[in-house]
Amino acid sequence: MFGKFEILISKFETVTFKTIRGTKDILPAETPRWQYVESVLRAVFHRFNYKEIRTPVFEQTSLFARSIGELTDIVGKEMYTFTDRSSESLTLKPEGTASVMRAFIQNNLGEAQPLVKLYYLSPMFRQERPQAGRLRQFHQFGAEAIGSPFPEADAEIIAMTIEIYRQLSLAHCALKINSVGCEKCRPRYKKILQAELRTIAPQLSEESRRRIEQNPMRVLDSKDENDIRLTAAMPLITDHLCEECSSHFGNVKALLTTLHISYTVDGRLVRGLDYYTKTAFELTSDELGSQDALAGGGRYDLLAQELGGKPTPGVGFAAGIERLMMIIEKNTMLNGLDVRPTIFLAAADSSSRSWVIEKTMELRSRGIAAETDFLQRSLKAQMREADRQRAAFVLVIGAEELKRQTAALKNLRVKGEREVSLADLPKILSEESL
Repeated sequence: MFGKFEILISKFETVTFKTIRGTKDILPAETPRWQYVESVLRAVFHRFNYKEIRTPVFEQTSLFARSIGELTDIVGKEMYTFTDRSSESLTLKPEGTASVMRAFIQNNLGEAQPLVKLYYLSPMFRQERPQAGRLRQFHQFGAEAIGSPFPEADAEIIAMTIEIYRQLSLAHCALKINSVGCEKCRPRYKKILQAELRTIAPQLSEESRRRIEQNPMRVLDSKDENDIRLTAAMPLITDHLCEECSSHFGNVKALLTTLHISYTVDGRLVRGLDYYTKTAFELTSDELGSQDALAGGGRYDLLAQELGGKPTPGVGFAAGIERLMMIIEKNTMLNGLDVRPTIFLAAADSSSRSWVIEKTMELRSRGIAAETDFLQRSLKAQMREADRQRAAFVLVIGAEELKRQTAALKNLRVKGEREVSLADLPKILSEESL
């Protein structure tokens, strides 16, 4: 609670409030593009028979520590964690898969059907350094197919990810795939990689030196140019896969070829989250600069058991909406989208103002987007407002028009007009091709 002193100060000081660093307002001029993108996402997900799930914006901190891994940067540096009044440690969601799997286990979703296909659109939170397309509160969409251990599920997830960007007319995307092994072959590979990395450790970046012992595969994912050069000849996990992982990866590649999906095998592609196994993939765009990832995902057959559920295989992906919007805005795509009224009703005099308000509400109840003036402005100002709002039609009504029950309906798009019966106005507007 505010103390008395703070309340007194607030009475005499002018305070200017701003968004928190790393967050931004999505303003009315931008929201039509967001709504359009969200409608495309939902349409594609539904076409692939994925159903929406909405999980809470915060979870128990231990959920993310167990699923993501306590040694990852997300858990170690970036999570927004707080203690509530019950002294329980809670964390704002830094990613979506752990929450979806928690909901899957808690609500026994696997009991109703053997394969559960889910998608989400949600804000996420990470306290990292804000940069282009990367905020502290950001938005992700993603999907999870839970229940199938087979490569067909991997191929579907990848195909669906690509289809989303295709539907948004983003053709310049490249697919990179890899296998990160499993609990049987990955430990052996990590020892081999660690031994090689230790020989060059003094020359690596501080972050990569730390990762040698904690998560050596992440060194291969370093964006430091010197690290990339020094590790160019490091052994790759694709040469050390067990028979099961090698067969699974081969089948995924064969399915992608069958689906006419081009890809590049990138042995340095690893996942920053510990629960991934076997397939890993990333969709990139050359329009994003050095931080070129649009979407990423893969298989996580160990996650359900890690979170206390029955062993259940899964595969999924996640993508950032802000990064997608960067490309859309850069290419001036979807700029014409806006919320605009079909008709603007203008009152020519005070006697018609009541009728105009009533008719505006009636048209809205009939499903027609209608607007009028609520500032008691002059007719000339009302006409300017109708034009500013880019209404398709405008109807000017005064006492004489009300007596005749007819008025001129102006079409602002083709600069024409015609006389209409006021009683027929809803029917005429519904029939008009806008």
